[in-house]
Amino acid sequence: MARHRCYPSDTWDDEWVLIEPLLPPPACESPTGGRPEKHPRREIVDAIRYVVDTGCKWRALPRDFPPWRTCYGFMARWAAAGVVGQIRDQLRKRVRRGMGRAPGAVATVIDSQSVKAAETVGRDSRGYDGAKKINGRKRHLVVDTKGLLLFVLVTPADMTDRDAAKEVLFRLRLMHPEITIVWADSAYAGQLVTWAKDRLDLTLKTVSRPKDAIGFVVLPRRWVVERSLAWVMHARRHARDYERLNQRSESLITWAAITLMTRRITRRQSRRTNQPSSRENSRD
Repeated sequence: MARHRCYPSDTWDDEWVLIEPLLPPPACESPTGGRPEKHPRREIVDAIRYVVDTGCKWRALPRDFPPWRTCYGFMARWAAAGVVGQIRDQLRKRVRRGMGRAPGAVATVIDSQSVKAAETVGRDSRGYDGAKKINGRKRHLVVDTKGLLLFVLVTPADMTDRDAAKEVLFRLRLMHPEITIVWADSAYAGQLVTWAKDRLDLTLKTVSRPKDAIGFVVLPRRWVVERSLAWVMHARRHARDYERLNQRSESLITWAAITLMTRRITRRQSRRTNQPSSRENSRD
């Protein structure tokens, strides 16, 4: 019997239509065969989104979800197989097409955010950010000019932006060869600009704060990625880093971005058809 959907993080019907085709086929449908899956995929996705949205422990999943070990196992396997990144990329392309833009981004923006780490994070994957006075991890995000996530890398907080940017930009070039320019703040200036141009054929442009500025100032280009970081923080799981592995943290950040994009697509579709988004809260 399918579970009753009652949480804000549950997938809407039209959201599930977007996500389901992007998931890998069950093992029982593969040539090598396997046991049929006991729990519906939609309930697994709902459980992952619930943890990301509410910030609860995996063991504290409500009983109307599948067992937490099952949900965590699917999350980990999909992340290791690159499924979560593929879902993110396909949804981003769809959002961009809906906005009348090319599927692939040419210009991007990069920035980092340091967050405190819980006691579950080991010493080998955490550090102290002296500038922000934070003991934890640092998230390095790359987004397009509309704030849609392209790539995320999680490192110890004591890693400098320039050092992490080399790894980020290298992977970004392999994954998205169409990108030509990356906007960043002054922390990425210096030899990194020359390195990116010579090694990766990427133009790295820095946007500095005006010298005569007083108080808060909205800076061109940079505000886009800062807004994306704020979007990520709306998911309470990301107010602090609880994951033992950096890769798990990256995966859950990506799930937060996936939820934002699916909601954006469905709302645009509902406006076009003048019909409310189909959300099943009472029955399946």
